[in-house]
Amino acid sequence: MTTQQVSTEQLQESIHGAIITPDHPEYDDARSVYNGMHDRRPAVVIRCADAGDVITAVSFAREKGGDVSIRGGAHSAPGFSSNDDGVVIDLSHMKGIHVDPAASIVRAEPGCTWADLNHATYAFGLATTGGIVSTTGIAGLTLGGGIGYLTRGCGLAIDNLISADVVTADGRFLVASDTENADLFWALRGGGGNFGVVTSFEFRLHPIKDILAGIFVFPLDRAKDMLRFYRDYIKTAPEEMGAFAAFLVAPPFPFLPEEAHGGTYCAIISCWSGEIDAGEREMAKIRDVAPPVGEMVAPMPYPAINALFDELLPFGMQNYWKGSFAKELTDGAIDAHLQHGPQIPTVNTAMHIYPINGASHRVSEDATAFAYRDATFSTVIAGVWPDPADDDKNVKWVRDYYQALEPHSEAGGYVNFLDADDQGRIKDNYKGNYDRLTQIKKKYDPTNLFHLNQNIQPA
Repeated sequence: MTTQQVSTEQLQESIHGAIITPDHPEYDDARSVYNGMHDRRPAVVIRCADAGDVITAVSFAREKGGDVSIRGGAHSAPGFSSNDDGVVIDLSHMKGIHVDPAASIVRAEPGCTWADLNHATYAFGLATTGGIVSTTGIAGLTLGGGIGYLTRGCGLAIDNLISADVVTADGRFLVASDTENADLFWALRGGGGNFGVVTSFEFRLHPIKDILAGIFVFPLDRAKDMLRFYRDYIKTAPEEMGAFAAFLVAPPFPFLPEEAHGGTYCAIISCWSGEIDAGEREMAKIRDVAPPVGEMVAPMPYPAINALFDELLPFGMQNYWKGSFAKELTDGAIDAHLQHGPQIPTVNTAMHIYPINGASHRVSEDATAFAYRDATFSTVIAGVWPDPADDDKNVKWVRDYYQALEPHSEAGGYVNFLDADDQGRIKDNYKGNYDRLTQIKKKYDPTNLFHLNQNIQPA
């Protein structure tokens, strides 16, 4: 019997969850991640049931040595949530949620997706900033910053984070908040998974239940008009308006004529979280940009708009992403979008320009690890396609698009939109906050146990 067999058998005695090794019938499911480009085979997956399991799993991983992946929603585009021959600490079964409607607070465990959290809070007419796709895990999205439909009115996800329970690299269980381990709390808010394993998130909620959704699809020959309108409009729009610009290959949306299905268009997708009548007036401004190929404007539950694109982004597709921040959507940037956006290769691929102004601008750049508080836009070029045979041409499209935007963008990008080959941008991603982050990394993870991420090296 090998040392590894002995240690995993002993480990099972201390774990309430499951220990999954390559001979386990659920191994292939446990090792798989959202991005089908990453087919990795860890030595062991520790499927944690509670914070006690996480403490045991971290200690085991530290003693074993080698790679350690933390799996929440497993949406990591670079495939960081699995590895070869190492340990995966799988949090996906930790899905407890408790809503305190009187205090407008929710506490949720790291296996929750935004669909889980939105469902729980919607019953009380409450919401907080999540992502654009509801199958995304709350943990990864929040630790990277947390951009979503509600950013302009409610701030980033990290701006609504009140506290976090964290297991550090040495196996300690700590509470991180403004009053306890404040340096760790500062670093968690944008620093990704570098500083420990979060076993519980406590968020502030806002009185948002039903919203007014608007999808406006325009012909490509009006793309310049659309982008210029969006650039000017979103700077001064009411903060209840969360809207982003996009290029897309039209799916079979029922509001589009059948002959438009599969065609390439530009679009504005909007979420109004205020009074419906006022939202209708704002939607009319978007409608007036150009005669749309098709549109859909309708009230709906907030969880519904957060799940609107889930079917286009299923688990297991090939993914390659790039992202950048920009203070302005310059004419040069618009020219780059007009060159590359219309070449969008698949119906699953997304090019979105998200607004990150409004409430997120009222937080100083040194108040959290997320440093780009002066940026107005966060662009993602998310290449998503089904066939591995098409990897080269899809990766090339993403890289060419990103390189064309680079002269018109800030040096850093949103860590949740970056791929594994973006490690050279780490310092730029955090600007003046980087040195402080390396010191906090040295304090809480001096050996860089948690290095499968957009990695911050210990000072």
